Amino acid sequence: MTEIKQLLLSCIRDVPDHPEPGVMFKDITPLLADPSAFAALTGALADLCVKHGATKVVGLEARGFILGAPAAVRAGLGFIPVRKAGKLPGATLSQAYDLEYGSAEIEVHAEDLTAGDRVMVIDDVLATGGTAEASIQLIRRAGAEVAGVSVLMELGFLGGRGRLEPALEGAPLEALLQL
Repeated sequence: MTEIKQLLLSCIRDVPDHPEPGVMFKDITPLLADPSAFAALTGALADLCVKHGATKVVGLEARGFILGAPAAVRAGLGFIPVRKAGKLPGATLSQAYDLEYGSAEIEVHAEDLTAGDRVMVIDDVLATGGTAEASIQLIRRAGAEVAGVSVLMELGFLGGRGRLEPALEGAPLEALLQL
């Protein structure tokens, strides 16, 4: 395991039985509180943006904001928040998606993404892939191209990669940590 992966992994805390019994929650707040680890994480994400030719970064609410915004700044790119429905003022594009128990909807400002943009989606965790898949649909509906999806960690046992890869249409999916 590389030095950066060891550092990141050492700063992620396991919280058993959260938010419900039987779930092992991966808490990234210790990583965010450690300036060296947080800088290494945002640097690695920025490097992926550059590597894949991104021109903008989309961060998924809410931890994708925390990781995506500094990665965008480090890469010299603009940052676009993808929010839960009803949180953005003005004209938006929205996309509904299914959850394990129900559905949800995300939005982006209609004017923030345009043809010619190459967009990197950044989030903290790839779990089932529903939110990332919906964001890819939003990006394409805005006329932009998906440069890829980058996450801090992938929870492989939840199958998000299998759900997301067809939607990516060959764009890369990169997880710094696979758990």
